Amino acid sequence: MTSVLVLVDIQRDYFPGGNLPLVAPDDAADRAASLLEHFRASGLPVIHVRHEGEPDAGFLVARTAGAEFDDRVAPRPSEPVVVKKNPNAFLDTPLQEELDRYEEAQLVVAGMMTSMCVDATVRAASDLGFPVTVAADACAAPDLAYGGTTVPGAMVHAAFIAALGSAYARVQTVEEITASAA
Repeated sequence: MTSVLVLVDIQRDYFPGGNLPLVAPDDAADRAASLLEHFRASGLPVIHVRHEGEPDAGFLVARTAGAEFDDRVAPRPSEPVVVKKNPNAFLDTPLQEELDRYEEAQLVVAGMMTSMCVDATVRAASDLGFPVTVAADACAAPDLAYGGTTVPGAMVHAAFIAALGSAYARVQTVEEITASAA
């Protein structure tokens, strides 16, 4: 099996000063950068996913500074970038074809937002038969509200990670992932 790192939407709009800042995105990006460095040093493949929204979306609008990758995880010229317009990184993108280049790809997923694009992509990957590990501490979520109740981003993140870990993926920290690959 080949471990493939899939970095989902670690883009500037999710950070302080962006159009949709998440809870603790810098901590998640630092850990994602550490995981990225581990994959690069190990010669393992990396795929970057970038969401490009329409102008009326308000965030991650194509060709704006907010849609650019955070510098800590910017792709190298040799690393493929999959551009998506939906939460699921497999929907209407070449992600499946990119992964088919590797014999028995096993995915390690990190990124933004745990409650949306990370969740949708991990569930789709699992449904497609890929073994998936989520780097839980290399993901971040926003505060969400429903029915007059605000759910803090840390709780949103924990709930989605727990759900993914119950049926769709193995959930580990970056430290656990890199230690098991050593």
